[in-house]
Amino acid sequence: MRTMLSCCLITIAVLLTPAVAVGDEKSHRKAAENLLIVMEVDKSLPTIAEHVVETQLQQNPQLAPQREILQRFLTKYVNWESVKEDTITAYTQEFTEPELKKLTEFYKTPVGKKASEKMPQLAFLAGQLGLKKAQAQQAELRQMLEDQQSKPGGGG
Repeated sequence: MRTMLSCCLITIAVLLTPAVAVGDEKSHRKAAENLLIVMEVDKSLPTIAEHVVETQLQQNPQLAPQREILQRFLTKYVNWESVKEDTITAYTQEFTEPELKKLTEFYKTPVGKKASEKMPQLAFLAGQLGLKKAQAQQAELRQMLEDQQSKPGGGG
């Protein structure tokens, strides 16, 4: 009798586990989506697309006549509907559901709203600054590569 009861309980547990996991996955994804909405990621994507176009035009001035085409292209593919599911997946892989809920609460505060607004610009700026620093040292990189190639067996 005891063995039969144990087998029944194990069977029920095994059969119900996928349902619980799906429920957890759904609520986890919903928590990530709520966070992204509170952070207004959907509204920031057009600004990101504009920054990308501006950067491309600064680096490649010959593209200036194609500005409108570049903007239309990015608007078509860098929008909330096209990146939503993948972005939610990325957040659920990096944060637990309780962490997502805590982040959502933070981003509802005034400082959280300011961080959400300023962080993408600051991250972009940091990337630009790092790129400028690296570009300023291109001669050193070339020298390091030449030194490596001149060593015996250093060509690869």
